[in-house]
This record gives sequence, structure tokens and C-alpha cells, in this order.
Amino acid sequence: MSRITTNSKILGGKPIIKGTRISVEFILELLASDVSESEILQDYPHLSKEDISACLRYAVNFLKNDIYIELEAA
Repeated sequence: MSRITTNSKILGGKPIIKGTRISVEFILELLASDVSESEILQDYPHLSKEDISACLRYAVNFLKNDIYIELEAA
């Protein structure tokens, strides 16, 4: 996860791609909105494929460590 970092002075401490002000959340939102990896790289040429992959790995690792609580259906 060396491509992902946090800094309390940038975006309130949200996880970001190192050396940028681009949050992991933002990249995940783009991907979830059907923006392709190649479109992201075209719009943000300072990013790399590895940066996008690191965002996905960050999300996977976050979910692996999450605790789920079963809610009763209404």
C-alpha cells in the first residue's frame, strides 16, 4: 500500500494516492460510475495503472477487515 497514504492536512486525512490530492474514494467513485481506467489515466495523466490498482487493493483490504452486523429486515 505504499502508493496510498494519509495526511491530516489533505482532504481531512482521507486515504489519497501518494504525491497527489486525489482520494481513493474519488477513484473508486469514478470506477463505480463506469469511467474506465484508460479514461481516468487520460484525465489524470500524472496517475498510473498501479495507482488505480492500489486504490482497488486498499478497498479490498478495508472490506476484509470490516465487521458486519446483521440487521433485521423491516
